[in-house]
Amino acid sequence: MAQHSKAYRAAVETIDKDRIYAPLEAIRLAQKTSTIKYDATVEVAFRLGVDPRKADQMVRGTVLLPHGTGKTARVLVFANGERAEQARAAGADEVGGDELIEKVAAGYTDFDAAVATPDLMGKVGRLGKVLGPRGLMPNPKTGTVTMDVAKAVNEIKGGKIEFRVDKHANLHFIIGKVSFSDTALVENYAAALEEILRLKPASSKGRYIAKAFVSTTMGPSIQLDQNKTRNLTVEDEEA
Repeated sequence: MAQHSKAYRAAVETIDKDRIYAPLEAIRLAQKTSTIKYDATVEVAFRLGVDPRKADQMVRGTVLLPHGTGKTARVLVFANGERAEQARAAGADEVGGDELIEKVAAGYTDFDAAVATPDLMGKVGRLGKVLGPRGLMPNPKTGTVTMDVAKAVNEIKGGKIEFRVDKHANLHFIIGKVSFSDTALVENYAAALEEILRLKPASSKGRYIAKAFVSTTMGPSIQLDQNKTRNLTVEDEEA
């Protein structure tokens, strides 16, 4: 196993592993301890108190981050005719029907999100083995199976993210880049947190968000106070 870099070990030393940090302070610390030269992605991980094996406890949704993700997503759209033209006008990176479906079936996945019109889902549905494991399958619950393809493309390009709890009850989502201001990152976190709390399954018992961590690409993780859900952008109170 590769050894962690000297910079990573130094970053770890600045984090109190026995402390739970308020979101604003945790995000500032994550920015400070980013160890790579390029503009790292800032990611949050939740451990949820749900049982993903039960259909009524599957937490899945989307949220439009107010400050975007810091990355322009590559969007592929399965559509024909007028809807295809609308998708191209909205800035979709690739648009098509049968030929594009065949291209993806052959293993093409060089895109970040896929949108489809309902009339093509009978064919797109057969791409489950390619798109499913990568979280790219269009789904009406996330607004990616729609006749309003222009709106879907604009939202994804504008910073709409999708999240889904995995089989271990973990949920990951990005909130931006290290170069963002701490306020922008906190506001993105708050928007995602609000939507995840809204989606709490009625059948979920006990603590819904058991643990929360923020980290940067290849950086150390910092434990967040998951109970702090209001006034997240104000200065932290003294411990």
